[in-house]
Amino acid sequence: MKELFTSLLNYVGLAYWVKIDTQSPTCTYYFGPFRSQSKAEAASGGYIEDLKGEDAQNIQVAIQRCKPTQLTIVEEAESVGSSSPMQMVSGRI
Repeated sequence: MKELFTSLLNYVGLAYWVKIDTQSPTCTYYFGPFRSQSKAEAASGGYIEDLKGEDAQNIQVAIQRCKPTQLTIVEEAESVGSSSPMQMVSGRI
């Protein structure tokens, strides 16, 4: 029954999620859904420990009500001297 209630909260965008941002790698992770802020806070420690075990750096945690469409968002680092696809194509005819 608790899972059904949590699913309903998530469906309407009122469930709590643990949002974790890291700088190395540059990622945003969402863990959840949770039916209460206290449940999300209690679970967040385990997620932080897992990320530390993977050598994630500068970990920032937020508990928020949301409805993420992606659970992991990775920002691709741009390498020095790389060209965008348009720059590479524009020189060719």
